[in-house]
Amino acid sequence: MILPKIRDPRFITVRRGGSLQDDDHRLLATWAAACAEHVLHFFESVQPSDLRPRQAIEQTRAWARGEIKMSQSRDSAGHAQAAARELSGAARHAAFAAGQAAAVAHVAAHELGAAAYAIKAARAAAAQDEREAAGRLECRWQRAQLPHEIRELVLDDQRLRNELCWLAFDC
Repeated sequence: MILPKIRDPRFITVRRGGSLQDDDHRLLATWAAACAEHVLHFFESVQPSDLRPRQAIEQTRAWARGEIKMSQSRDSAGHAQAAARELSGAARHAAFAAGQAAAVAHVAAHELGAAAYAIKAARAAAAQDEREAAGRLECRWQRAQLPHEIRELVLDDQRLRNELCWLAFDC
């Protein structure tokens, strides 16, 4: 479980009683899509004809641009998750990352799920003795992609939810 039991109001939109502004919600989704896309090749090298994770990432970005409804992005999250179910290792984690990214449109706090699964994918793809270093490298890459508008929010969320996210954010 990567979502906290008590939802952080900073990741709930203003319309629903939280403090998250729409612009920041879209930035969270765009960042999550970048995290997922960065490791997507691990999935596509195993399942080149399965487009569901790539489509989920595209739907995430389309939602962030206001081109589709939240429900369309959320639905694509389920399809990407389904693509992961029969796989293992880096390919599985990469598909889960795409699904988590697409779910950000529905629940903004899924942003860390996309990032954490991407880190798990990078670790799983590395040689046994290089896994921790690969995870730290991926984590640092992700942090370098963070827009300044949401940087402190995401870094604080990583600190608060690191244990829920398999300690992926110790980078």
